[in-house]
Amino acid sequence: MLKIAWSNIYNHPLPPKHRFPMDKYDLLPRQLIHEGTIEEQNLFAPRLLTEKEILAVHTKEYWNKLQTLDFTRMEVRRSGFPITESLVHRELTINGGTIECADYALQYGISMNIAGGTHHAFSDRAEGFCLLNDIAIAACYLLNQKKASQILVVDLDVHQGNGTAQIFQNEPRVFTFSMHGEHNYPLKKEKSDLDIPLNDGTSDSTYLRLLDYHLNDLLNSVHPDFIFFQSGVDVLATDKLGRLDMTINGCKQRDELVISSAKRNNIPIVVSMGGGYSADIRNILDAHANTYRVAQSIYF
Repeated sequence: MLKIAWSNIYNHPLPPKHRFPMDKYDLLPRQLIHEGTIEEQNLFAPRLLTEKEILAVHTKEYWNKLQTLDFTRMEVRRSGFPITESLVHRELTINGGTIECADYALQYGISMNIAGGTHHAFSDRAEGFCLLNDIAIAACYLLNQKKASQILVVDLDVHQGNGTAQIFQNEPRVFTFSMHGEHNYPLKKEKSDLDIPLNDGTSDSTYLRLLDYHLNDLLNSVHPDFIFFQSGVDVLATDKLGRLDMTINGCKQRDELVISSAKRNNIPIVVSMGGGYSADIRNILDAHANTYRVAQSIYF
């Protein structure tokens, strides 16, 4: 069974200028149920993170800031939105969901989080709408619980997974792979284990050729026993922040490539949604929904 982390808390209320595209967290599960891709029983309400799980990745000083909301104006600006108690609670829920997805993936082969992919969160600070790094926290959970020994992070959001790269820069058991816009946010890139910078206007054919080559190479050289896939749909040509030239079908083929590779090699995989900022929310929903459609068709 495809188990999917989702909670009403994901649809966190924000001031109007920060509202879009938060609506997708409410609309996406409705769409998937309406079209019959999933049923209510596929969804589970995540638990909260524990402090021990947080401190396996993030510094004590930063966790104290989140608990007390003690942020400077510059730190709030870097985070991307006002940091409130309810927003921190949302992050604790999303991150707890990715950990639970990891356990479900070990059981069913794949599991998915309707939110997550918070790859800009560093060990000691928030950036780019990300407060806590769910992929890093779940990866450390698996390693600490000895449920995985070699993890591959496949980050295909249009923005580099800079926080994830920083967190795992000295951890050989986690290999970070990021394909992202070379001239896009963040201006200062971190060093992933493998970075593939893409030119503005990169098309489906170029993107898929590069991904196919590098993913196959990594599976053969890294030998992961677990994969985390950040499946941001901000790679679309319609995306306001993306700067690539990918179609919805090309994005779907990307998902098919990653998910089918995990299935073929019998590697458990957790998929987190990541970004998506097309002006028409229907483009965002269709691209995200394709990820779930692909998962269902390949695994179930």
